[in-house]
Parts: sequence; C-alpha cells; structure tokens
Amino acid sequence: MTVTIRPAVIADAGAVAEVVNAAYRSYIPRIGKPPGPMLDDYPRRIADGQVWVLDDAGGVVGVLVLEETPDAFLLDNIAVMPDRHGEGLGRLLLEFAEAEAKRRGWDEIRLYTNALMTENIELYARIGYVETERMTEKGFDRVYMVKRFGDALRTTS
Repeated sequence: MTVTIRPAVIADAGAVAEVVNAAYRSYIPRIGKPPGPMLDDYPRRIADGQVWVLDDAGGVVGVLVLEETPDAFLLDNIAVMPDRHGEGLGRLLLEFAEAEAKRRGWDEIRLYTNALMTENIELYARIGYVETERMTEKGFDRVYMVKRFGDALRTTS
C-alpha cells in the first residue's frame, strides 16, 4: 500500500467533500439529518491549514481535520472512503493526528463524535480515548473524548 498524507490544497476541496459525504452518508438515517462534517466549509478549513488528505495513486481516499486552539488539539474529523474500509487507513490517519499533536507539544488529543455513532465511541475507547463529557452542541448530541500521551510538553510563549 503506497499512500501519502499531505496537507490539503484548495484544489482538493471537492475531493475532500466527496470523501466526507461518502463516509458519513450512512449515518443520516440514524441521526435524522446530515452529520456535522457533511456541513463543514472545507475551502475555509483548507485555507486555515487544518485539512490533511490521504492520497493513494493520485486520488484522495481519506481526510483528516485537525484544529489547534490555545486550549486544545482537536481531531475534528476523520473520514475514509467506504470502499477502502478495513485497509488500516483510518488507523494510519489516527496515528498521524496523534503524532502531529505530540510534534506540536501537546500531551493529549481531543475529539468528539455523535452519541448515536456508537461504533466510533467503542473504537476510540479501544485505542485509549476516554469519554470526558456529553453535550448537545449545534443541534447534535456529542460525546467528547480525550487521549493523553504524557510524553509531550506544551510550551507557551
């Protein structure tokens, strides 16, 4: 498997939206509306340097949105084309996100998922994420989780 994770460029915006829509479309019946990632402004996210793509032979097959704030490093979105599930691409993107958080000096990474996406909650718990809170935000019932590393030191200027 020859894949590359690289920062997205504005020309990737359509492919990013395509991957996200394909990955989240199946949740619409369960949630009753399009999940939050399907509503995001990817050209803005790309311009802000928050989007990475997983490129395979010139095609985008995965998407990662990372957001750094003064208080947290957030894995905002991770998506893989459904026909590529089971190949370890999601795990590769998760490992990249965690490595990026450490590289930037964070000792933890945070994420949230919809409370009805129970398989995601179970997956994140299996790989070391711990639930911190549940809340309704922007019309979605969200479960917030955190994974602490303990081997990174955040410095502030």
